[in-house]
Formats: sequence, C-alpha cells, structure tokens
Amino acid sequence: MHPIVTRLRSDLAADADPAAATEMQRYMKSPMPFRGVAKPARERLLKAAVTAHPLADATALGEVVRELWDGAEFREERYLALSLTGLRRHQPWLDASWVPLLRHWIVTGSWWDFTDEIASRRVGPLLLANPGTVRPVIRSWVTDPDRWLRRTSVICQLRAGPATDVALLTEAIEANIADPDFFLRKGVGWALRQHARVDPDLVRRFVDEHPGLSPLSRREALRHI
Repeated sequence: MHPIVTRLRSDLAADADPAAATEMQRYMKSPMPFRGVAKPARERLLKAAVTAHPLADATALGEVVRELWDGAEFREERYLALSLTGLRRHQPWLDASWVPLLRHWIVTGSWWDFTDEIASRRVGPLLLANPGTVRPVIRSWVTDPDRWLRRTSVICQLRAGPATDVALLTEAIEANIADPDFFLRKGVGWALRQHARVDPDLVRRFVDEHPGLSPLSRREALRHI
C-alpha cells in the first residue's frame, strides 16, 4: 500500500465520528458507510498527507487514486481520491488519458455527489483542453445505458461559459429529453440554466422549440431569465 494511502486511511479512522457517519450515510443514501469526516477536515488530512508524501508524477498519482478508490471501504476514501486529482499541484498532470479512469469512477460511484464533481471539474476542463480527443467520448456517453454517464454528457460543460460547445450540449439534451429519470431531468435544467448566463436568448428559444422538456427541466432552465 502506498504510504499516502496508508496515512489517509489511518487519519480517517482516527478522526471518525460514528454519529456523523450515520447521518452522512443516511443523507447520501449510500450503501457504502462513512467515517463521519466532513470536507474541511478531509482537506486538512489531505494537505498533511501530500506534504509528507509528495507524489512524483502523474503515474504515481494514478496509482494512489486507483488504490484509494477501488479499495475504499468508506466513502471518504473516494472523496479523497477525487480531491487528489483536483489539487493545484496535480492538475497539470491530468490530460485526455485520464478519461477512462474518470469514466470508471462515474460508473462505479453511481451517484450525484461523485458524478457532478467529476463531470464539471474534471471531464469538462479536459473536454475544453482536448476537444478532438474527448468530444467523441462524450458523444458516446450521450446514449450510454448508464444514466450517470448520460448525466455527465449533459452537465460536463457547466463551467465552460462562452466556450461551451453548443452543438454537443444540444445533442446531449435532445437525446435525453424524454428520459423520466429525475437526475437527468434536473441535469438538463441545470445545464440550460447555466448556459443562460451566456446566451439567454438561445436558452429561451431552445425551451420554446422543445415542448417535450419536462416541467422540472423547463422550470430550472428559465429560473433566472
């Protein structure tokens, strides 16, 4: 086991709060138990662990996060794996080659807390930086049987602003517009609402031209316009 993984798991155990763990698991409806360590405390543990055991390169980072994620017994271990890839010192190491691992996390995480962070803060930036490589992958997720990959295709451009690939966003939404799944309908509305900050006229027109939008998606899309 990598020293950083050993330390993080040990520190999580030392800071465990059983009462908080029960409440966190209930709120998240998670089959995987929690240690009961909230985000601010996790960030402190992560900073200390990375300072004590700095990672040399992208290969080392990949090994550590895979070990944390795939061997996780508590949900916080997966949060820490995801947070490791988001540290400023590690972000330059992330490129299109990480997309298969992110896909694995989306599919095995199978819930909104993982999917939303991965989609908007990992997949989205990689799409923006590597459109030629990542765009075809996102297009394949648009109709994937896995609902979390489909949600990712819809919301991965939340932070893209004026650089949003409108054609890709449109394709993702139109392919899932009739899906009754709450998280997809919410995601469609969220993506449209976010893009309305850039182009409200386009969003109004899209809503008008797509009567099949669910009331939830429509309401979310038009919330601020």
